[in-house]
Amino acid sequence: MTASAPLHALLNAAAVRERAHEMLDSALAGGVEGWSVDLDKLDAAAALTAEVTRASYPDLIIPFHARWRHFVAGDPVLPDGEDPAGRARAAFDLAIISVLLDAGAGPDWRYRDPATSKTFARSEGLAVASQRLFEAGAFSLDGSSQARVDGGALAALRPQALVDGFQVDEANPMVGLDGRTALLRRLGGRVAARPDLFATADSPRPGGLYDILAGRADHGRLPAGAILELLLEALGPIWADRLVIDGIPLGDCWRHPAIRRGDASDGLVPLHKLSQWLAYSLIEPLQAAGIDVVDIDGLTGLAEYRNGGLFVDTGVLNLTDPEAAARAHLVSDPLIVAWRAMTVALLDRLAPKVRSSLGVSEQDFPLARMLEGGTWMAGRRIAAERRAGGGPPFTIISDGTVF
Repeated sequence: MTASAPLHALLNAAAVRERAHEMLDSALAGGVEGWSVDLDKLDAAAALTAEVTRASYPDLIIPFHARWRHFVAGDPVLPDGEDPAGRARAAFDLAIISVLLDAGAGPDWRYRDPATSKTFARSEGLAVASQRLFEAGAFSLDGSSQARVDGGALAALRPQALVDGFQVDEANPMVGLDGRTALLRRLGGRVAARPDLFATADSPRPGGLYDILAGRADHGRLPAGAILELLLEALGPIWADRLVIDGIPLGDCWRHPAIRRGDASDGLVPLHKLSQWLAYSLIEPLQAAGIDVVDIDGLTGLAEYRNGGLFVDTGVLNLTDPEAAARAHLVSDPLIVAWRAMTVALLDRLAPKVRSSLGVSEQDFPLARMLEGGTWMAGRRIAAERRAGGGPPFTIISDGTVF
């Protein structure tokens, strides 16, 4: 085994799950500073999740938790008359751009959709705003080609394009706008640098990843975890101010002293939230192109503030110092790293309880459906009941590329 092998081993969903459960087990034994865990409260979290799920989906026909749910208000325009692969590339383009822009916008930002005259906030607003930019050709090389994203256009993206597209001004502020612009520019550079991953018949584009995944499908079947592994390989270098060890960019991976190893991965906690959110969002375009995506639960739950907030607000996770909730925290703070990791593990423990309450099987109700049904909405609902504005239970100092 090479010295870097333990680091490469962090770039998959199995590593996220393993270390998340290790964190939770340590906390249950009193070994995670700042947190205590009350598993007796997990039933309350499951009951709320089941209630919200039944209210949102009375027939229990639940789609996957994916960016496409947020586009419903705007009904994304994809090219007509394209072959299935062409439509899949366009769908990849839109999903990748929109997910990368889908970090917390802050409580005060709103987007008024000129096409529908409706106003949206938070994730829905970011989705529809990014969709309208995509449809207007804002991410294409010639500025007029709708429904495609070109690497060269991203590399040259001006901050003003997002300011205008997201309708940002003093009265409508957005958190992390500069970080989002820089992220898309780095994506453009990455697309240009790796034509082996992103090139298509015309020009390199994020949608070129579809061709790679289609080529990796075995007799038309592709494990969901393979989507994440490609995304971590393809997009790893675009994340700023993240850990890079021995030249390996680790993305959404942070340090915590509760995780011990005798190798280069000592203390490291992989989470890969945005990348897994994107992996979930690419399942439907792959399926529409005829690829059977299997082992959906090979991915994990998402370490984000709606799911994590659900466990805090229902009392499953408790701060040992309640005053910590009033302080601002960096994403890298061990308190936040532990919270996010335990969120992933608790979602695994929550799922059987929610399935039992709803009377559904594991096969019919994978994590991707529980998240959608589900924990994300339950977290949003209880947050609105507990805090004005419905924000997360903590103030997180973010650059707009994590939450």
